Amino acid sequence: MEDEEAKQRRKLEEEEKERDFPSHHPPPPPDELFDISTTVDPSYVISLIRKLLPIDSGSEECDQSNEERHNHHLVDTSNGDPESMDIGGNTHEFTSEEKDKASSCREPEKLSGSSLEEAWEDHGCVLWDLAASRTHAELMVENLILQVLHANLMVSKSTRIREICIGIIGNLACHEGLLKHIESTAGLVNILVGQLFLDDTQCLSEVCRILTTGLYGAGFTFWAECLQSDDILRRILWIAENTLNPHLSEKSVGLLLGIIEGQQEVGQLLIPPLMTLGLTSLLINLLSFEMSKLATERIPERYPVLEIILRAFEALSASDNHSKEICSSKQLFKLVCDLMKLQDKAEVATSCVTAGVLIANMLSETVDFIPEVSQDFSFLEGLFSTLPFASDDLEARRALWTVIARLLARVNESEINRSCLSQYISVLLSSSDVIEDDLLDIQLEESNEESQNSFPSQIKSSARTIAIQKMESILNSWNIREEDLHEESMNGDCSVNKADVKRLSDCCQRYIKSVGGS
Repeated sequence: MEDEEAKQRRKLEEEEKERDFPSHHPPPPPDELFDISTTVDPSYVISLIRKLLPIDSGSEECDQSNEERHNHHLVDTSNGDPESMDIGGNTHEFTSEEKDKASSCREPEKLSGSSLEEAWEDHGCVLWDLAASRTHAELMVENLILQVLHANLMVSKSTRIREICIGIIGNLACHEGLLKHIESTAGLVNILVGQLFLDDTQCLSEVCRILTTGLYGAGFTFWAECLQSDDILRRILWIAENTLNPHLSEKSVGLLLGIIEGQQEVGQLLIPPLMTLGLTSLLINLLSFEMSKLATERIPERYPVLEIILRAFEALSASDNHSKEICSSKQLFKLVCDLMKLQDKAEVATSCVTAGVLIANMLSETVDFIPEVSQDFSFLEGLFSTLPFASDDLEARRALWTVIARLLARVNESEINRSCLSQYISVLLSSSDVIEDDLLDIQLEESNEESQNSFPSQIKSSARTIAIQKMESILNSWNIREEDLHEESMNGDCSVNKADVKRLSDCCQRYIKSVGGS
């Protein structure tokens, strides 16, 4: 019967095969195992951190010498086969083009005769991947990876090494509690901010991601203070304005959004200088660019950029200090109205809802814009067609109804000509299903809200009530002129259906009665 030591050795060998460990990183002996629930041995993670010590440091030279002897022995025992040294057992080797396109952690490459820098990149990529796991991330921080990465950022001239360092830190920052360790590592945040002046797209994307995470974290004031220099803010604006890379656009504008809609203290510190440096015109230019792209081709990877820009405008339009500058822009108003008039909204539905809220804010501040869209029937139809996409956002739906009410309030149905009245009827009937569904949903929601808050329903949603009352009046006006308008062609290819008019009119009446409590 084999002794206990032999059994333990066999068990470790079986576990090594199951985990597909690389041959030069065998699992540790039993007395060195950590009591952490993970599929990767902590000692393996720690060994990788040691391999990230700056290549030109004295300690690394010593450690590298020992590592070379260790690897040399392994190569000999595997008949010199370099594939036995493959990191993580991955046999796929990226081309240079594939490496440039890879996001987050790129798969490790073979170490066949690779340079020290290439070996560093391979080990760093494994840690980049592992940092996505909270357990591994905490272990890495406990074993001084932040100090090791800081040292590399201080001395390395390799863009790829910098990208990996920043990427690992970015993953670490995503875990609650670890962001504080990044903040407390002396000089690390400042050197991260300094990476904004690199010209590498991947590095810049990762830096913006970390800075945005910091601004949303508990130590937001510390991060804001690190960004308050005009040179740094000007650089952030420059990156957002000049990059053609959708991912970097998303991250850089996302950083601006983190400043704008984040904590009040952050906004007070950073928004005024950003506005002075031209934030409004920058965002308008970016929105114009995204709208031009949307008009010519649908590129899904650009949709998040469009939404972030609109969210930034929405937040600024609701700000006491900056709403006037935003809400008075004719160019911005035209752009968001054009977005609202899109026929196919499904792919950019969230952006259209945000645009609706922004338009409501703008019209409440600048009434001069109302005449420009008061008889824009495609715009009115666009507002109705956006309602279903705001089904889970009560405030957004109220904002859309506010805009609809403002437009319909200008209609004098008893005096407008037949053609104009027919166009209003056409829009209302084409949107009747949306209107009915929305009114049904809103009655249920407000009924629940009323039972919880004990506010009378007639106090709420006055804009929606005004809009519905006006719609009923327009429909009644058409009924009065029925003889003259009967079967008159609308938009060249359809006629008014009396049954549809009655159905929508009845729906409006029911809603008005329910709001009035009669």
